[in-house]
Amino acid sequence: MMKLLLAAALIGAATVTVGAVELPPDIAKQGSIKVAIVPNYPPMEFRDPATSALTGFDVELGEALGRKLGIKIVWQETSFDQFMPSIATGRVDAILSGMTDYASRHEAATFVDYLRSGPHFFVQQSRAAEFKGAAALCGKKVGASRRTAFPAQVAAWSEAHCGSSPIQFVGTDGSADARTQLKQGRIDAAVQGSETLPYIMDLEPGAYTAVGETFTPGFTGIALPVKEMALQQAMVEAVDALIADGTYRILLSKWKLNDNGIEKATINAGQ
Repeated sequence: MMKLLLAAALIGAATVTVGAVELPPDIAKQGSIKVAIVPNYPPMEFRDPATSALTGFDVELGEALGRKLGIKIVWQETSFDQFMPSIATGRVDAILSGMTDYASRHEAATFVDYLRSGPHFFVQQSRAAEFKGAAALCGKKVGASRRTAFPAQVAAWSEAHCGSSPIQFVGTDGSADARTQLKQGRIDAAVQGSETLPYIMDLEPGAYTAVGETFTPGFTGIALPVKEMALQQAMVEAVDALIADGTYRILLSKWKLNDNGIEKATINAGQ
């Protein structure tokens, strides 16, 4: 009997050891990390209209990562323009806010990629018959937020597919403005991230229809200081642990992101 109890105890101890994620000593000591967020990008991060509480996929993922790491996530609201300066100056330890991993950002931050993403064309449902495929967008007015990489991505797609009838790009003040202009008929189509389009379409049933496939596919990542390699590794292990125990899949399903899931965390996989 004693041998059985000892064996059980050893198995339990081994399980705890295998599941542990080692953090940098300074972060482990303080017991928390400051994470930058801009809650205006549903379903990734936003404020619940009823309670004003932070919610969304990134928020729930962040809290789950905190539990896996054994630390508290302290959310720091900021502006998009302050993301990289906040990382560089140490005002925050991480950015978890629907941020796309681009190679051009790798000098300023290291990205632990946790979601597939990419731009996607969409039109009003009432005009779906006009746009059977993305090629029908050539020569048309297409709007997207000028604060994103969408303008350059749409231009590249147009150059590759439209020849002498390029897309007429219209820069907008964010994705909501693009949808407003689409409804008003000022543009023919708009561009939204593939991680947000299904959520928007659910909010306004029958209003929009997606056109073609996601173009310029990429990754969304957790931005971390370049020199904090121990924290980067800990975050990779924590994401992988959430994938392994099923938590990640549950969150993907809850926020209608099943098509955006990954099988394993990567570092700086963005192009």
